Amino acid sequence: MLILAIDTAMDACAAGVLDTDAGKLIAHQSQAMKRGHAEALMPLIARVMTESGIAFATLDRIAVTTGPGSFTGLRVGLSAARGIALAASKPVVGLTTLTAYAAPVVGQNGEQPVISAIDARHDQVYFQVVSGDGSSLILPRVGSIDEALDAARFGAPHLVGNAAKILADRWPADAPPPFKVDPQPAPDIAWVAWLGAAVDPALEDGDFAVGHLRPPLRHLAGSDLLIEP
Repeated sequence: MLILAIDTAMDACAAGVLDTDAGKLIAHQSQAMKRGHAEALMPLIARVMTESGIAFATLDRIAVTTGPGSFTGLRVGLSAARGIALAASKPVVGLTTLTAYAAPVVGQNGEQPVISAIDARHDQVYFQVVSGDGSSLILPRVGSIDEALDAARFGAPHLVGNAAKILADRWPADAPPPFKVDPQPAPDIAWVAWLGAAVDPALEDGDFAVGHLRPPLRHLAGSDLLIEP
């Protein structure tokens, strides 16, 4: 299976082509950036596709992160995925940023719970908690940092995501300290691709609507996973 993975949800603009038969990305690029995804993404995808030697028509599906993330970044990535999918007549699957953060840690088959967390600002985080084998302990949600810290009851966790250090710095003194802290600015595009390979496109609704974890804010009505002020 050949999958084009796209991620613009966080502080990076990334794309990669996964060949599941070869068991690896055959091309990928990632540029760190807080803004400018709209200008950078399509040229970056073009370079990745050229490097891979694969035509869009040869792809089996497109995978894209659907948030939480920045309003602008998410819209850029989702629009690109939709456009490519329509032009190439390929299915597209969406993956949450929190899951993309957690996947490589779960893939290590560790025993520690995994807390993936994204800074939602205003003393809040988007977070989810899974066990070492990937089973859900706390479903994805937005809440106060104190709510996220309550996950200390599951034991010393592996913290991952751009809010990992925020949680680590405020970790309860009477709880076992975090097993590891990975304050990654963006998910690994390879894992976005591998998750895309595992998702059944038939279960996708095709609407690419960003999940509802926070009520609309100010003039950005309908963008429910904002991290921009």
